[in-house]
Amino acid sequence: MVEVGEKAPEVELVDTDLKKVKIPTDFKGKIVILAFYPAAFTSVCTKEMCTFRDSMAKFNEFNAIVLGISVDPPFSNKAFKEQNKLNFTVLSDFNREAVKAYGVAGELPILKGYVLAKRSVFVIDGNGIIRYKWVSEDPTKEPNYEEIRQVVAKLSGK
Repeated sequence: MVEVGEKAPEVELVDTDLKKVKIPTDFKGKIVILAFYPAAFTSVCTKEMCTFRDSMAKFNEFNAIVLGISVDPPFSNKAFKEQNKLNFTVLSDFNREAVKAYGVAGELPILKGYVLAKRSVFVIDGNGIIRYKWVSEDPTKEPNYEEIRQVVAKLSGK
């Protein structure tokens, strides 16, 4: 698993329009909030992504972007993004590259063998260094949004 202070792993995922996105390369100079979520259309994931949606104005002030990441196919993510009016990029990790690289691959007891993302948040600075990490073994637990906002504010110098 990656740790705070390490270089963020380079991964290439696809967005809801099947456009390739490289993390962290495509976002050099920006603060990036990676929000891994287990599954689109589930109650806690919807609440989490909508909380990030509602925080975007503040994150934009800090020159920060949010990237939602799940192992769901891009088509499911697109429907999820549209239904919830998400105003940030949602990426598909259908081949599990990112969850493995970041050490957040997990599974639910009722879905043995099906690899999904553990609910987790990483904040990457403009130089591609991980500055914050939160990983939950409990998929029903949400991150501390205020803590994330404070880390982003500090990194932005505001």
